[in-house]
Amino acid sequence: MTSFPVNTMDSAPEGSKPALRQLQSMFGMLPNLIGAMSTSPILIDSLVGLFGKVHGGSFTEAQVQTVLLTDAVTNACTWAVAFHTALALKEGIDPADVDAIRDGRLPKDAKLAALSALAKTLIEKRGLLDDQDVDEFMAAGFGKDHALEVIAAVAASTITNYTGSVTKTPLEAAFQAHAWSA
Repeated sequence: MTSFPVNTMDSAPEGSKPALRQLQSMFGMLPNLIGAMSTSPILIDSLVGLFGKVHGGSFTEAQVQTVLLTDAVTNACTWAVAFHTALALKEGIDPADVDAIRDGRLPKDAKLAALSALAKTLIEKRGLLDDQDVDEFMAAGFGKDHALEVIAAVAASTITNYTGSVTKTPLEAAFQAHAWSA
């Protein structure tokens, strides 16, 4: 069985350390997934720029967490589901809406439902959306620019979700209460 390290700031490759410092300052900690990802400076550096754009874009952090949690469930990444559950709850998303997303359903909140539906559809259809998919998203009050911004969030979460699945990243004790399985 292949085993991937969960690097710390001390054990990570030199080329990964600037990205780790940046992500650690953003999260206030060094999540295990980021430690595992740092094995590849190319991968961790790819995430940093996209991460900053996604979290600094036009969506609220609750909306971003809705997309990221939806993506984690759709991609069946157990680590990311637990992590984004904790962050979604921290951002004030209704626990019933968080549970709905974890169960593969849409949240009750109309805007969050539109975001979740588009993110899930993008992944399931591999980006091959039809006009109805986009029109339904825009009917919730979003613009064309928002539809494209969701693609950036899906891209960022694909990097982390795939890494979590490939590396079988262990879940931190802080997120155990939100453990999930497909």
